Amino acid sequence: MNDQPQGQIPPTAQGGGAASPRADRVGWLRRSMTFRAVVVAVLVLLMLIPLAMVQELIRERESRKQEAVDGVSATWGGSQTLTGPYITVPFKATVRVDLENGRSEMREVMQYAHFLPERLDVSSVLDPGKRHRGIYDVVVYKGKFSMQADFPALQGLLPATAASLQWNEASLCLGISDLRSIKKQVSAKMGGRELAFEPGLPSNDLAASGLSTAFPLDSAQLASPIALKIGLDLNGSGSFRVVPTGRSTSVDVSSTWPDPSFQGAFLPDSSQVNDQGFTAHWTVLHLNRPYPQEFTGSRNTELEASAFGPDLILPVDEYQKSTRATKYGLMLVVMVFLVFFFVEVLQKLRIHPIQYLLVGFALCIFYTLLIALSEHIGFTAAYLASALAVIGLVVFYARSVFGQLRATQLLGLIMLLVFGFMFTVINQEDYALLIGSIGLFIVLAVVMALSRKIDWEHAGE
Repeated sequence: MNDQPQGQIPPTAQGGGAASPRADRVGWLRRSMTFRAVVVAVLVLLMLIPLAMVQELIRERESRKQEAVDGVSATWGGSQTLTGPYITVPFKATVRVDLENGRSEMREVMQYAHFLPERLDVSSVLDPGKRHRGIYDVVVYKGKFSMQADFPALQGLLPATAASLQWNEASLCLGISDLRSIKKQVSAKMGGRELAFEPGLPSNDLAASGLSTAFPLDSAQLASPIALKIGLDLNGSGSFRVVPTGRSTSVDVSSTWPDPSFQGAFLPDSSQVNDQGFTAHWTVLHLNRPYPQEFTGSRNTELEASAFGPDLILPVDEYQKSTRATKYGLMLVVMVFLVFFFVEVLQKLRIHPIQYLLVGFALCIFYTLLIALSEHIGFTAAYLASALAVIGLVVFYARSVFGQLRATQLLGLIMLLVFGFMFTVINQEDYALLIGSIGLFIVLAVVMALSRKIDWEHAGE
């Protein structure tokens, strides 16, 4: 006789019935292509973390390089900008000064009037070289400058303030951005006179630093044009600029450095660049700039914005190219993960997420190798060595994961194509967007063509 009440399910049956749905759910997750695709997508997004760390590493190495440049500039001389020569004349003016509690009063203050030359001719020869700081190279130069400045008769200029101008306290000024690199006494020759410059400027209305010398003028001198010449030996690094203070400014620059970059407010009217060096010529009129020939007060910002000249650059900036390479890092990871995923689907393999992560980290290592090697052997050689090393590592690992030669060879071929495509885009300036867009379109078209006949519902079974 059965003592168990009718309708009661045996405990063993209860346990077996409860375990069966869980087992089915686990089995479905393992077989589901949708779930596995989501896992791969999450892993791709996780790879953004090490890629972001690589970009931070590039910025840190760039800052180290800039520290090296600043260190060399501090001892040799920094980027140089020449302003002038020009004549500065003090005068007293009465201005309203605001006080506390809304009150104001009139005070007499010292201000300055500035007179720029009618014609300015600058001829410069830059003797370039390299200085090393750690593993970094810094371009420096020894500059020889010859300046010819012709001033018009100053009498009658600035009529609104002419009566208060203290011509006996006038100064001849020359703005130089870095005084530490002057290599010999600087003097202005005017007829039979020679005027020695001293450090410091009466005001910073035109330049932040420079040289000046007393230049008292009497009525006879004010009625006549003034012509003077200045010779200057000056060290610098990186770049050289001239501010076009003349009504007509003519600048000639020559150097044996083969890689100039012409920067600033004006490009040269003519230039020649070859393996032996470069020459460049500028002609700038006062009509091309936003400040007059005679004025009072500060025009510092406007003068600085009108400067022009050459940069002596190193032709390969490995950090800039490495930064551009990391922008395609996500594409590299996606392409390699797609190959693993399609092999997993088509060959009915089970590739563990840890295996995807190991491959992803190997791809990220490519960028650290690229940065480290490019600092020593140049970008092109570093890219080739890093790419071959990472391709070899991933293909070696994929051979054991896939278990077949054809899929491994296909992976190696795709990685070669992706790295070659990245290198082409990185070295293109004007057509990088066009080539990159066409390449991504072709990749998407190939993926869609290969996957169009896959039965995603039953692919994992």
